[in-house]
Amino acid sequence: MSLFFPNREKRAVFAEPPIPRPGSTASTFASVNLAAAESSLQKVAIWAAVNLIASLTATLPVDVYEGTGATQREVPAPRVLLDPAGDGYGRIDWTYQYMLSLLLRGNSNGQVAARDRLGNPTQIVLYHPDQVQGWRDEKTGLPQWRVAGQTVDDASDMWHQRVYSVPGRLMGLSPVAFHAQTIGLGISALRFGSQWFADGAHPTGLLVNENALDAKQARTAKDRFMAALRGTREPVVLGQGWKYQQIQVAPEESQFLETQKYTSADCARIYGPGLPEILGYDTGGSMTYANVEQRSLDLLTYTLDPWLVRVENMWTELLPGEQYARINRGALARTDLLTRYRAHALALQNRWKVVNEVREIEDMRPVAWGDTPTEAAAPKVRIDD
Repeated sequence: MSLFFPNREKRAVFAEPPIPRPGSTASTFASVNLAAAESSLQKVAIWAAVNLIASLTATLPVDVYEGTGATQREVPAPRVLLDPAGDGYGRIDWTYQYMLSLLLRGNSNGQVAARDRLGNPTQIVLYHPDQVQGWRDEKTGLPQWRVAGQTVDDASDMWHQRVYSVPGRLMGLSPVAFHAQTIGLGISALRFGSQWFADGAHPTGLLVNENALDAKQARTAKDRFMAALRGTREPVVLGQGWKYQQIQVAPEESQFLETQKYTSADCARIYGPGLPEILGYDTGGSMTYANVEQRSLDLLTYTLDPWLVRVENMWTELLPGEQYARINRGALARTDLLTRYRAHALALQNRWKVVNEVREIEDMRPVAWGDTPTEAAAPKVRIDD
């Protein structure tokens, strides 16, 4: 327990909101309820885009440094970086939850559950994004919070990060709320296709008679016709004036495949340019990738890097003193063996890396002579195209 903040290790416990089940709150296939954050994940493109960004951001290595230039040195990661929530699940699990909240709702909130002697947070327990309401007091302009319907008395214990921010608003905008029509259309098309086959959303055929029939005659004719079909495959004998017309619908029409393709590409595009192509959705464009390396570079440049900068700043704010965090982007830009070795040779030849640094990247043990950038340690390698 902290000496200066004796009450700040107490955690408020709120019941988790129920995970919405597809269609549980919708009266028809055309009605989609996106009031809960997880509802949008019914759309595969949303799941794929959000999971890709959140997973990469959470799993890339994070290094902690002090100083700059000649005085820069790497230091051990503090407690808040190793297990931010203090629940034993570690940094990767916590960062994934943090990113999921930002990507779906534009905000991530948590309770500062513990602090060090200087008042710096060492544990942050994240709230479900749909539990938190925030606004600024009209008189003081200070943030006010409500969690699961309960007012937060000490606003200093509320930890808040946001994206898609707008002047005059405390909370960031929700991508799901602002693109609910596109996401809902995609989910509706998928649900209709499923209902088409599972529940018989259409008749399989028409039994037509040229003469007018009352309800009793129509029911009798239908029952006799169905009995013949369900029997021993004997021929069906129709009386005078009867015709049977089978209804056939193309699979792509019953599944609304064109609608699903369009909405899938649009849903992926919500989270970054080029993401639909990276995830394999057809956008009608001519964008191609020469190799895996170029594909990873485009993902890093156009989609992932802005999020990585935000996460680096978030970790830096939580680190004590003058420490700062850097995410190792090199782990994403994977190359083939020959290209990687050529890059190592250039680094050694120009003396901005030493042999042991290269060996560490390649998961090799250091050598006694590998820490000094000498002529002997820098092999003369000719770099061709």
